[in-house]
Amino acid sequence: MSHIAAALTIAASFTWLGMVLGVSCLEAPLKFRALRAAGEAPADVTRLGVSIGRVVFRALNIAEVALAAVIVVVVAVGSPTVFVAVSAAAVVALLVVQLAAVRPVLNRRSARVLAGQNPPRSRAHHLYLGLELLKVAALITLGIAGLRAI
Repeated sequence: MSHIAAALTIAASFTWLGMVLGVSCLEAPLKFRALRAAGEAPADVTRLGVSIGRVVFRALNIAEVALAAVIVVVVAVGSPTVFVAVSAAAVVALLVVQLAAVRPVLNRRSARVLAGQNPPRSRAHHLYLGLELLKVAALITLGIAGLRAI
């Protein structure tokens, strides 16, 4: 793997990692705490939090797709080690599962919440979080693999 390909892999991996940690670990839980602290009614907290979350996660997912595309192109043309290629494939596969299988379920539930309904809790949130944790581990692994390739 060339130094340029490794550097791009490292940059994309750790940028993506920072975004996921910032949104999933900080923004998501803190918005609900902030809304409650502001004195919002419980139903309003849920609706506002879901509304904000939809916008933020849509933006995150767009950025993730762009970073995944960078990684795929770099891996495709950069003659990576097998470990880098497998790590990259794992990260991209996790994102695809989140976007294709879990996000549609979460989007349907959030649409119901925003319409004023009170749908039952969804296990899809737990699945998304589990995939997010796996993605964090895969991004760390990919970034380190890129560092080793230099």
